[in-house]
Amino acid sequence: MEGTHTMADPAAPPVPAVPPTPPVLLSALLARDDLGLRQIAGPEDAGTAIHWAHTSEMSDPYPYLLGGELLLTAGVHIPEAAGSGTYFDDYVSRIVAAGGAALGFGVAPVHDSVPRALVASCDAYDLPLIEVPPRTTFSGVARAVWQLMALARHAELRRVTEAQQALAAAASRPDPVPAVLRQLAQRVGGRAVLYGPEGAELASFGREPEETVTQGLAALATVVRPARGARNCATSHNEPAPANTPRPHEFSPRPSTPTPTPSTPTPTPSSATDTVDGTHLAAYALGSTQGFALGVATPHRDPGDHTIASVAAVLLSLLTGEQQSGTGAARASALVRLLLGAPPEEVAPLLGGATRWLVVHAHPTEDGPPDTLAAAALGAALGSALIDTHGDVVRVLVPADREVDAQPDWTCGVSAPTEPHAWTTADVQAARALARARATRTALVRHGPRTTLTQLLPEADATAHAHALLAPLTTVPGASALTETLRTWLSLHGSWDRTAVALAVHRNTVRQRIGRCAALLGVDLDDPDVRMELWFALRQE
Repeated sequence: MEGTHTMADPAAPPVPAVPPTPPVLLSALLARDDLGLRQIAGPEDAGTAIHWAHTSEMSDPYPYLLGGELLLTAGVHIPEAAGSGTYFDDYVSRIVAAGGAALGFGVAPVHDSVPRALVASCDAYDLPLIEVPPRTTFSGVARAVWQLMALARHAELRRVTEAQQALAAAASRPDPVPAVLRQLAQRVGGRAVLYGPEGAELASFGREPEETVTQGLAALATVVRPARGARNCATSHNEPAPANTPRPHEFSPRPSTPTPTPSTPTPTPSSATDTVDGTHLAAYALGSTQGFALGVATPHRDPGDHTIASVAAVLLSLLTGEQQSGTGAARASALVRLLLGAPPEEVAPLLGGATRWLVVHAHPTEDGPPDTLAAAALGAALGSALIDTHGDVVRVLVPADREVDAQPDWTCGVSAPTEPHAWTTADVQAARALARARATRTALVRHGPRTTLTQLLPEADATAHAHALLAPLTTVPGASALTETLRTWLSLHGSWDRTAVALAVHRNTVRQRIGRCAALLGVDLDDPDVRMELWFALRQE
């Protein structure tokens, strides 16, 4: 396992940077017919990368090289008796020690051909040797390198831009966290994993690697996880590693750096990288305090991969973080008061300054129940952190002064604005609005505030009449199913198919229940007057 590299910036999530200029493959340079370059020595490795071209006639170019260069020389520095000694071995070994990628030797005007001893030395030290013909200038070679780099950089920037757009679109889906991980894994050609504050794998996407790689990525995630108490992820070297877990190389401070103590903890890095069994690993902290981490494992590391992963880390930080800072204690206090019997109107001020509220019921348009993070993303879109996920429905309590619009990939039902003491009524309104929205395949349905005929009658008289009329239904086994089926069937104008969709049952079940309702009530449900009277009665229930 290679040493772990960390970037210490715990105050903020990783910020995407412009990807570095990608290197140029030596094979692409050799393929240029206009240059006429020819490799005459050294390994013919298709993966040899050139980071830049540099010309030097120094007998020892080591001090002037940074690594990754195509070093160009015309051999001016070669003494006449160089072939009989160790000159070429010393020269080539210094280039290799400096990290040079290849050596280009220009034929003419100094030498008519490449010295044989230089060819032998390049073969001995595995340094690619390129013959530059007389018609090709060194400046022409350098220009070709920069042209290829410009093309590669343009392609890399386009790849990063497309990945950013795909990740942003994934974050707006009803299952944003799995969607972002899926896009990230596909864009970098590897595996993406979301780790929870305790180190558990919450979600992942991509082909599962070897066990050693999986364990190495989980261990790397601990490096960027915020410490608890006096502990810090940059642990000391004498701390025992977890059993059967490959341990990344610790980030050692310089000798002049004071040893971390409980009073001066080492800052937790925002990202870290490592390599296990040839697989490149990277971990990113999601937020500064939540403890979530993103892990990425790829078989190779392209220049734009870090930028793409950083964009995903920013999106996941928003999706996994608190929706409204500083409200957790108030919500906990409100919950305790409700459990102890306080009325909703007493608890409501703890949830914000709103006096009237909306209840929103939402169901994802795709199959499957929404997860907790998808519900949090919906709440953020609606501007509220008061969210409840129950079964396949998400309920959100929203201040009435906030506009509730249709949400992509969600079907929503919205109640009428109501005061806290009538939240229960608003919840029923939202549930019925959602049922109607799903039956009619409408993105959003609102409960109408219109005045009805039943509101023109005394409340007690209307309720008493409704109870008497519906009594035959309410005193038999399965009464609630019969009542709800009749209510939904009447609201959908007697449509068997739409009622079946709204109740998630077979249409034959709807027919059987409606037939039983008609028999118990002793009425003809095809009569519009009967339907109207039953509808008024059901509205009073």
